[in-house]
Amino acid sequence: MANQNKSIYLIPVMLCFFCMGFVDLVGIASNYVKEDLGLSDSVANIFPSLVFFWFLIFSVPTGMLMNKIGRKKTVLLSLIVTVVSLFIPLLGSSFAVMLVAFSLLGIGNALMQTSINPLAMLIIGDKNLASTLTFGQFVKAIASFLAPYLAMWGATHVIPSFGYDWRVLFLIYFVVGVLASALLWVTPIQEEVSGGKSSSFMDCLKLLGKPIVLLSFFGIMCHVGIDVGTNTTAPKLLMERVGMTLNEAAFATSLYFIFRTIGALTGSFFLRVMKTRYFFICSVILMAVSMVLMFSGQSKAVLYTAIALVGYGNSNIFSMAFSEALLSVPEKQNEVSGLMIMGLFGGTIFPLLMGFASDAMGQAGAVAVMAVGVAYLFTYIPQVKH
Repeated sequence: MANQNKSIYLIPVMLCFFCMGFVDLVGIASNYVKEDLGLSDSVANIFPSLVFFWFLIFSVPTGMLMNKIGRKKTVLLSLIVTVVSLFIPLLGSSFAVMLVAFSLLGIGNALMQTSINPLAMLIIGDKNLASTLTFGQFVKAIASFLAPYLAMWGATHVIPSFGYDWRVLFLIYFVVGVLASALLWVTPIQEEVSGGKSSSFMDCLKLLGKPIVLLSFFGIMCHVGIDVGTNTTAPKLLMERVGMTLNEAAFATSLYFIFRTIGALTGSFFLRVMKTRYFFICSVILMAVSMVLMFSGQSKAVLYTAIALVGYGNSNIFSMAFSEALLSVPEKQNEVSGLMIMGLFGGTIFPLLMGFASDAMGQAGAVAVMAVGVAYLFTYIPQVKH
């Protein structure tokens, strides 16, 4: 493919990255479902937990599926599942309906996150892979950032023609999902599909025997654990240390997403002009400083600074670890992609451990669990070769 064609082909792929960000609507949506149906916290938390559960189940099989039908068709399948998941809440908002919708959203996202990165690599090649994936994460972050505001807009401005209140969020993202599906469908992307004997599930798991694959897997687990953990803990820190109300402390989550978005955008530039290894070191140092400030900070300014630092530092860890793993086993990229996305299950494990730790010693305990993840990322530095 010619260079200019490559740039054109990246447009629908980046729109798919935007659709990947739809999964982050589960946070704000679960709060509205809880309020609408009068659910307890434990029951309402089933919805976000479902999303991460499906990553554990579907990621590796999706890598195997790509060998059979190709990367583009797998991404298209993920878009179809995602679009269906967004359409279902438009029909009603009962507990059963939302349970099915969030399950499909998680399954679609597991399919998409596994297949979209190898598809991007097919177009862009090995060069600038980390920066391209990072820019994709920036596009994804825009959808994540917009979701709470779209839901709040819908909740306060009921649209008479549709009457979806906060669920207008699903309607808007449904339209974007259909557009992304159509655009990718008509985009000619050449790829070789074996169609023959595919790797088995055990063949995929055996790749964890390669040190770089296993260590990258743990790195992504830590990245996602810190990501979900910060979103959960940041407001609680402000409530515990500064005495804020929940509504006041909720800004902490927005602040985190703001700096994650800035980090992804600027990271796509830095990763083109400096070695990935150096930028990885800088990112982890920022996260380490953040952990210290979160653990000891007692003022709003200090805690806000800590949240901003971890947001920026953690924004590019996924792309860098993912690209290192893909480039290390070029003949098994689909399988490696599945294993890496399975690492997103860390978003379930970390919050669980943080909950036990915070019960024992306050929010400092939760921060200590995240700090273990940051410490691991320091040990991963020697693995970053590019």
